[in-house]
Amino acid sequence: MRGIVGLLLCLLTPKLLPAQPVSQHTLSGFVTDSESGERLPGANLYAPALRIGTVTNDFGFYSLTLPADAVVLRISYLGYQPRTLAVHLRRDLDLNFALTPVAVGLDEVEIVADRGEREVESTQMSAIDLPVEAVKMLPALLGEVDVIKAIQLLPGVQSGTEGSTGLYVRGGGPDQNLILLDGAPVYNASHVFGFLSVFNADALQQVRLIKGGFPARYGGRLSAVVDLSMKEGNLKRYEADGTVGLVFSSLTAQGPLVKDKASFIVSARRTYIDVLARPFLNRNLEDGQSLTSYFYDANAKVNYIASPRNRLFGSLYLGRDVYGSTFETVDRARNPVYREQNTGGAHWGNVTATLRWNHLFSNQLFANTTLLYSRYHFDVLSRLTQIKETTPARQTSEEITYSSGIEDLGARIDFDFRPAPAHYIRFGSSVTQHRFNPGISTLQLRLADAGGTDTTLTPNTFPFAATEAFLYAEDDVRLTSHLKANLGLHASAMRVNGTTYASLQPRLAVRYLLHPDWSLKASFGTMQQYLHLLTNTGINLPTDLWLAATDRIRPQRAWQLALGTAYSLSADYLVSVEGYYKSMRSLIEYKPGASFIAPNQDWQDKVAVGCGWSYGVEVFLRKKQGRTTGWIGYTLSWTQRRFDALNDGAAFPYRYDRRHDVSVVLTHALSKRLDLGATWVYGTGQAITLATARFANGHLLDPQAFLDPNALPDLRVYGSHGGYRMAPYHRLDLALNWHFGKAFFLESGESTLSAGAYNVYNRKNPFYLFTATGPDGERQYRQASLFPVLPYVAYRFRF
Repeated sequence: MRGIVGLLLCLLTPKLLPAQPVSQHTLSGFVTDSESGERLPGANLYAPALRIGTVTNDFGFYSLTLPADAVVLRISYLGYQPRTLAVHLRRDLDLNFALTPVAVGLDEVEIVADRGEREVESTQMSAIDLPVEAVKMLPALLGEVDVIKAIQLLPGVQSGTEGSTGLYVRGGGPDQNLILLDGAPVYNASHVFGFLSVFNADALQQVRLIKGGFPARYGGRLSAVVDLSMKEGNLKRYEADGTVGLVFSSLTAQGPLVKDKASFIVSARRTYIDVLARPFLNRNLEDGQSLTSYFYDANAKVNYIASPRNRLFGSLYLGRDVYGSTFETVDRARNPVYREQNTGGAHWGNVTATLRWNHLFSNQLFANTTLLYSRYHFDVLSRLTQIKETTPARQTSEEITYSSGIEDLGARIDFDFRPAPAHYIRFGSSVTQHRFNPGISTLQLRLADAGGTDTTLTPNTFPFAATEAFLYAEDDVRLTSHLKANLGLHASAMRVNGTTYASLQPRLAVRYLLHPDWSLKASFGTMQQYLHLLTNTGINLPTDLWLAATDRIRPQRAWQLALGTAYSLSADYLVSVEGYYKSMRSLIEYKPGASFIAPNQDWQDKVAVGCGWSYGVEVFLRKKQGRTTGWIGYTLSWTQRRFDALNDGAAFPYRYDRRHDVSVVLTHALSKRLDLGATWVYGTGQAITLATARFANGHLLDPQAFLDPNALPDLRVYGSHGGYRMAPYHRLDLALNWHFGKAFFLESGESTLSAGAYNVYNRKNPFYLFTATGPDGERQYRQASLFPVLPYVAYRFRF
């Protein structure tokens, strides 16, 4: 018995690390793309004999301290041919590595996998990196590649309504996701009412989702981090690529400003559905009517290598959606003639800008300083103009506008310090001034008979400012040969309208290595969010309002515990299983009957405050390399909410509570020039609230009374909140990509012709339910569906 106990203790007790040798030297530098000169974030550097390694930071920098001896070092990055070389360390060395991309179709090249070093050996859990080039091979709605829709295919992430780009991560809402573009927050990530995201894949270098186990350097949100980095621009040669689709087109140009010293990249896209549809719309519109709807966005970035230790980056994003209609009537029977114009519409968009300075203090200390600006704004307009055609003309107008938005101006500094192989220390601070415009309604009257006098009425909701700041420190420490931990603390505060909120948020992640290819992981973290989002519907409309915590509405708070395991089945396959529990407080929702545009009413009087919780299990099987790549994800989860003002104070399922969620994502190289992409998704139906009875004039109506147009109801009786579920959601998407040797009309370059279909088997998925009269005269609920099978063709080129 003693022998068995001793054996168990021997196996379970971590072995202490051997004493560090007296003589050590530091190897440091950058890992880059050999063809463009761009730096590669997250590249692996590993010394197999010593079982010591590291990864490059977000700017491609690494620092690795090793014994003063000959060492074999391996450098790898997904999508690139790995390098292995021997280095003899006699002193500290600055050594840069350039990796060669694996060309499409070169299946003869043997790619040696990194055996999941990042996933299995890292302390980070609940995080997934998405290669942008792999996303481009997947089927896309209307042919437009969308990284946010690819993120929706990952376990633990719900998509919201049909076709939308909303992200509901582990039971959280869209406002609880920190979406960063080159370090600047993006507050509305959707175009065309949520059907397409604002991120142009051609301009992106890296996409990362973190849904739990948040490192201390991230803060301000409860549910997820979506960290997107733009490409830096080719330092060696000029190139251009673009896409021509059925309703969208884009063009990207990049190249050196000074070869190997400075570069730029500019990318833009626009939909021309408004131009294509205009002839068809005009046929169905009456004289004097017109409609318009379109969006555009643009990305730009420059980078300048001032010296081996200093580098500057500047990046810019701007995007805009426009929707409008005009209707004009002329009454020629009157004398004088009256002309009446009705104009309405909305426009909204984002602007982000960052200026970054990388500085290398030593071969172990790296710093990045960021100045950032972000602005989201929308306007809704309705104007009625009446013109009396006299001499001179007399004009009377009534204009109602509604505008809202949020604007940030901030500064941040982050340090990476690697004093020894067993420690990777990060620390830094940030300060941001938010300026909120929570909703300004303006009524403007211009009366012809009053000499053009204007009268403006504005409700009691005015712009205000708030200052948010945080400090953080974390250490990714290797305690033993089997045990690693990430210990961190995030301290934050916000001051708004004389009220100060502060929070200390401990973060902990632990990894225990059972085997070189198998690890157990656990994480715990607390988060505080000082911003709220008031949303009217389940669709990403521009009328969603960003607001700050007040003395009446406290900040949102959450804690999350996650346990899991990661196992590298082989050189190509990785499987992970995670269970989580998340508790949330100070959530807000509109009270029944409240509206975002109600005049002269403080938003704090419109909302109910409550709590929520979510728990579940996620299974993720991924194949990252080879002719066939992709993943299978499965989520079993429960998400509940409770508000005193809703559902009689009882808990109810959140709208996007899905018991089962499945995604299958595959790409397969049929040949050197032809590849196939397929996605299949399944989800339990959404939880909704339905009316069970209707009253008019205080009396219960019989079924025939529903048919009486004069019997207008004044009361509806609803069932339990979220007590009904719509039909399950599922669909299959397919794409076929044919790669050419040269771009169209050019003698060089490469191009791809993509053809595919969204919702291949034409599933009638539920979008919403509405009431209608059945054959027997009874009122019934019926299902409305949005997208049938949608084929597409897109042409991508590069030269």
